[in-house]
Amino acid sequence: MTSLPLYVHAGAHRTGTSSFQMCLHENRAALGNVGLSLAYPGRDGIPSGDLALRLPGTIGMEVADKMYVRAQATLKDHSAERPLILSEENILGRMFHFMKGQFYPMAGPRCEVLRAAWAGPIAHVLLVIRPYDGLFVSGFRKRAEDNPVPPFNDLRPHYMAMDRGWPEIVKILRDTLRPEKLTVLPYADRGTSVSLLERLVPDLVTGAMVEPARMVNLSATDAALEALQKVYVGGQKLRRRKWKTLIDLHGEDKEPRGFAAFSPQEIDKLSKRYAADLKQISQMDGVSFG
Repeated sequence: MTSLPLYVHAGAHRTGTSSFQMCLHENRAALGNVGLSLAYPGRDGIPSGDLALRLPGTIGMEVADKMYVRAQATLKDHSAERPLILSEENILGRMFHFMKGQFYPMAGPRCEVLRAAWAGPIAHVLLVIRPYDGLFVSGFRKRAEDNPVPPFNDLRPHYMAMDRGWPEIVKILRDTLRPEKLTVLPYADRGTSVSLLERLVPDLVTGAMVEPARMVNLSATDAALEALQKVYVGGQKLRRRKWKTLIDLHGEDKEPRGFAAFSPQEIDKLSKRYAADLKQISQMDGVSFG
């Protein structure tokens, strides 16, 4: 597979990645007909998602050095000797590190393994990025759906003093994956999932392709999150059916209860940092911005 191109949709988290993967699912036959293979996970109920790409987590790099062999086999199985579209928001790592003031600390090692696992060219890497205040709040809320979490107030100092941001992550993607093209797209300019697909594979004809029939991975309400936290703090676990029932039970109660929110002053500070980082990214060599 040395000459086959790889198209990487690298998320990021909370930017409509699951909806994009549902778009791949809905259009998998059409994409297959034009000679493309697909790889994406099924973690948010994507029916045909079966990607299980293991990349370094909080483990030592002595283990990561051996992980590319498994990653190589995974990508080869999904490619079936054809160009591959890979969509995986966890390429950069996981969001729980945000709560410690760490912005994707394993992004470098994870990208190193991915680059070693694909012998061919990486034709395009597409990354959608979200403002820090929305990303941190949404990430915290998402974790609270499945895990006990500390009060948001306890984590404010970590979020406000995050060790790095999007420019450092973009540099890792550029210098480690070494794609032929790297596109960074602000979340506000994301557009539809089909339009995102057009950007990822520029020569693809998408006129007959369809948007996902339903929204995917919607956030639970404050009322639902409070109810879930009572269950988790009590040491209980929920099977998926009961979990969904509880979320649906509180789905109509959309009244904000302050479960997770930054102050206006904090939002202003984070927004200024994001704006400065967007400007920095727009001036980076080898990056197509917007």
